[in-house]
Amino acid sequence: MRLFHFSDDPAIARFDPRPVQVPSCRPPGREWLNGPLVWAIDDAHDFMYLFPRDCPRILVWAKPNTLADERRTWLGEWRAAAYIERAWLDRLLGETIHRYELPPGDFEDLDDAGMWVARRTVVPLQLVSLSRLDHEFAQRGVDLRIVDSLGPLKPLWETSLHVSGIRLRNASSWDKA
Repeated sequence: MRLFHFSDDPAIARFDPRPVQVPSCRPPGREWLNGPLVWAIDDAHDFMYLFPRDCPRILVWAKPNTLADERRTWLGEWRAAAYIERAWLDRLLGETIHRYELPPGDFEDLDDAGMWVARRTVVPLQLVSLSRLDHEFAQRGVDLRIVDSLGPLKPLWETSLHVSGIRLRNASSWDKA
């Protein structure tokens, strides 16, 4: 297994634990997840971060209990789907992001969509800069889908699929859908 951290900064020599910028409501006993941590994503889920930092997106994939008709309808033959609004396409095409590979030894698995955390400083093993991000998805089995608005996709959360929404506050019509 490989762990990564994605950034628009190409010059990070070390990752120091820091609290999240926008704390989330956490289940009892998991409040510590808002505290100082280094966050990483595993290689199977790295497609979730192949976007400009503030790009709103919805990411969908099947779980073991996903209904066959929902899988067919929403994923077809793809492993996962990633939705972004058309207004963000030019930024996606023009952005360069930096994928830092991190040593997995100090990380704890959150058992949540490939997310891992470390409670102490981590020094990256490798840095790879990625451009033309739209070319990164298909090779990972992910269908990049461009839509006018993410708002009409809200019903996805009522399906048996795994659905993650990232930076939805930046979507053009999220609160209006």
